[in-house]
Amino acid sequence: MLEGLSNNLQKALSKLKSKGKLTESDVQEAMREVRLALLAADVNVRVVKQFVDKVRERAIGQDVQKSLTPGQQVVKIVHEELASLMGGSEERLRMAAKPPTVVMLVGLQGAGKTTAAAKLALSFLKHQHRPLMAAADIYRPAAIHQLEVLGRQIDVPVFSLGTDVDPVDIAKGAMEEARKQGADVVIIDTAGRLHVDAPLMEELSRIHQVVPADELLLVVDAMTGQDAVHVAESFSQSLPVTGVILTKLDGDTRGGAALTVRAVTGKPIKFVGLGEKIEPLEVFHPDRLASRILGMGDVLSLIERAQESVDLDKAREMEQKLRKSQFTLDDFREQLQQVRNLGPLDQILKMLPGAGKLKGLDNLQVDERRFLRIEAVISSMTKGERADPSVMNASRRRRVAAGSGVTVRDVNQVLNQFEQMQQMMKRFSGLGKKMGKRGALKALKGLGGMGGLGDLGDLGDLSGLTPSLSSGESDGPGSSSGTRVHRNKKKKKR
Repeated sequence: MLEGLSNNLQKALSKLKSKGKLTESDVQEAMREVRLALLAADVNVRVVKQFVDKVRERAIGQDVQKSLTPGQQVVKIVHEELASLMGGSEERLRMAAKPPTVVMLVGLQGAGKTTAAAKLALSFLKHQHRPLMAAADIYRPAAIHQLEVLGRQIDVPVFSLGTDVDPVDIAKGAMEEARKQGADVVIIDTAGRLHVDAPLMEELSRIHQVVPADELLLVVDAMTGQDAVHVAESFSQSLPVTGVILTKLDGDTRGGAALTVRAVTGKPIKFVGLGEKIEPLEVFHPDRLASRILGMGDVLSLIERAQESVDLDKAREMEQKLRKSQFTLDDFREQLQQVRNLGPLDQILKMLPGAGKLKGLDNLQVDERRFLRIEAVISSMTKGERADPSVMNASRRRRVAAGSGVTVRDVNQVLNQFEQMQQMMKRFSGLGKKMGKRGALKALKGLGGMGGLGDLGDLGDLSGLTPSLSSGESDGPGSSSGTRVHRNKKKKKR
């Protein structure tokens, strides 16, 4: 995410960090490289000029804080100005004083409105709201069906009246249905076009007049760069847009849209969409994104993910097992599940401060399905085998391989990986009590196979840590029920 911009900015500022004293020419040279980095990231030329002027003005003649070197002070200024450029702080959604709250999504075709609607509904579910989605896109083929399928996946009802009605009637009907069901949030998925035109704006305006939205959110594709900014500017001039959702931000290596939308339109970025999975939208934190761009990581977001995903009771139970050296294959499987709940592993690693400098992390690609196959191997074992893997003889391994759909070699790899982790856990057990801080660090360095924490050259092929397994395709979604309001049944978790 924003990898190109991040690398170029860090390279431009790295020369300043090593200098004990900065001259005006040093700052000018750094600002020239910063300007080139921003222009290469497809940031608006006017925005680039204003940004560089502000940083230069603050950096030249700046009183350096006692705890910082001059170079670090300039980096701090760049961080503050980057965050300010993107809005300064996060902006939450405005909720209606009297439910239901209406959120209307607008934008061009292909920006990801329908998927964003489902992700936004999931975000509301996480905060104990009862959302209802309205399918008001009657033009795009299968748009209504797509929303209904997504609704079933996340267990959120979808209201639709088909394609032969006015979208305004769909919006009004959705409000009535929300009151009947007790839904406190209505998310209206509207139609888009391939370009901004008068008929599109007129239709969206009519919907907004009949069902005034508490939040009118513009959905734009971050990967389109300045085109996304131009679209945002056009919509903002025609509609009372209250905020922006940036989709596909994880695929944007440049960052032009993220850095420019707020400055050009004055509209805050409220959410960002990452990945193709139906996961809650992430609240946009300008200061945290600025930290990630400058290689400082995003520890706060990582902590929040952990708090939401990790079961504290299970974590305490696991701590007790580690202290007693009772780490089993069941525990190993549970640890994998906890890690998967945090999100894609490559994204998690890049939230760590300084991760961008680690060798091999840029090309890190992790096949999440490998974790599922490891879980399948463990689940194919008996309770006794999971508690004591030493009983796994050749015939048992063949049985487990057949039961989990892998080879015996794959089963061997899983068992070897578990054994290595079990040994590592034993070494960690009671480490802090038996040794002082210096002794613990020495023990960490001596862990077999670690190879030093400063060089992650092997991370580019994490497949070595997991069995080499063929990919499998998931079953396709079910067909539409064809009813007016689709009540969704929650699927059993596998």
